[in-house]
Amino acid sequence: MFALNIFIYAISFIAVWFGAGLIIAAVDKLSKKIRVSSFALSFFVLGLLTSIPEFAVGLTAISENNPEIFAGNLIGGIVVIFLLIIPLLAIFGNGVKLNSQLNDKNLLFSFIVMLAPTFMVLDRKVSNWEGIVLIGLYAFLFYFIQKNKGVLDNGHAEVLHARSYSFIDILKIILGIALVFVSSNLIVDRTIYFANAFNISAFYISLIVLSLGTNIPEISLGVRSVISGKKDVAFGDFVGSASANTLLFGLFTLLNSGEVITASNFINTLLLLAFGLGLFYYFTRSKHDVSRKEGFILFGFYCFFVVVELFGLIIL
Repeated sequence: MFALNIFIYAISFIAVWFGAGLIIAAVDKLSKKIRVSSFALSFFVLGLLTSIPEFAVGLTAISENNPEIFAGNLIGGIVVIFLLIIPLLAIFGNGVKLNSQLNDKNLLFSFIVMLAPTFMVLDRKVSNWEGIVLIGLYAFLFYFIQKNKGVLDNGHAEVLHARSYSFIDILKIILGIALVFVSSNLIVDRTIYFANAFNISAFYISLIVLSLGTNIPEISLGVRSVISGKKDVAFGDFVGSASANTLLFGLFTLLNSGEVITASNFINTLLLLAFGLGLFYYFTRSKHDVSRKEGFILFGFYCFFVVVELFGLIIL
């Protein structure tokens, strides 16, 4: 049984890698045909599509009346993207150049949107109205990001014309989504299986382990984008996916009878996440990149985050 789960794990990783490649190639072609920047398209389209595993986990958590699972997973996903995936790409890729379309103001606003769910859950509950606020924050972010070569510009009427789309490109995206969806769910299931086998707590599974599993699409897209030189797609997906977590948090709150109750204290998590995103913002302000040295620093902070959450160290 253990060997079979390892085999399924390996095959699922390969399938996600292949599916991510199909999505990247198709989105890049479509963005050129409809004259929308690959960053804007990947921010909203890929950002939402690669959040399919988080969506599936959230629905499962709601059905099992265990909101801490989706809360920890969505918050942990932000940590994984900005303090693990991007730093590792910077380390092994000798630095990562970020897209110039995302200026300092938009990046800062994106981080505020990402931090919002953690702030909302400080009192150990998220009400119906707070869920609506989270959805509204994502809507405002959508407006600000898409203004520059976005998907709502009047000059991009090609988006509405069927001739702008290639049947082959659409087919590749659909096939890629299917592979990512099925494989990511298998990976999540296997991740939970191995975590339970090693007797890891449920909250730690969702915050650290499960968030790694549900961000396999982002990892695959990031590596493939860097290799192919299409970093606009990668960074657009990273920021879009992390921001989409706030949208999902708001939606799940409303679906969970309008209120999410948690037993865990998120003050340490909020402080660590805010400091980590602040550090990332500081590194990228001037040159809009993350150097190899800065990648090591961010990765080191991720390891510190894991230790603090694992052992429940008190910061405040």
